[in-house]
Amino acid sequence: MPDTATPSVLFVCVHNAGRSQMAAAFLTHLAGDRVQVRSAGSAPADTVNPAVVEAMAEAGIDIRAEVPKVLTAEAVQASDVVITMGCGDTCPVFPGKRHLDWQLPDPAGQGVEAVRPIRDEIEARVRRLIDDIAAVGLPRTL
Repeated sequence: MPDTATPSVLFVCVHNAGRSQMAAAFLTHLAGDRVQVRSAGSAPADTVNPAVVEAMAEAGIDIRAEVPKVLTAEAVQASDVVITMGCGDTCPVFPGKRHLDWQLPDPAGQGVEAVRPIRDEIEARVRRLIDDIAAVGLPRTL
């Protein structure tokens, strides 16, 4: 059961190896314990994309220890906001949750040069998300 005093956000992409990992890391880094953060994938990869790890390290965030996680009904039920990361029909929509879909290029198979602008766009969106959460207060009114 989610902590009703702390809003919770779940980031979902197919492999949980790039976009959702970056978004979760930025939200954790920027919001600290003010927001509960989860990430998962509908078909998780074995490891986080090395170019994503490198790009996040350049931003001062170490995600080397992160591992892709499988999307579960429990993670969705425990989240106030579910953000899918541009994965089309592969990412499900969950009734009763605030659902956002961030259309973003997939960093899979890309070098760090291609990942940097994706990282920067995710950071900007996460900063706006934090402002939105702060503006509405209670998580159930997101």
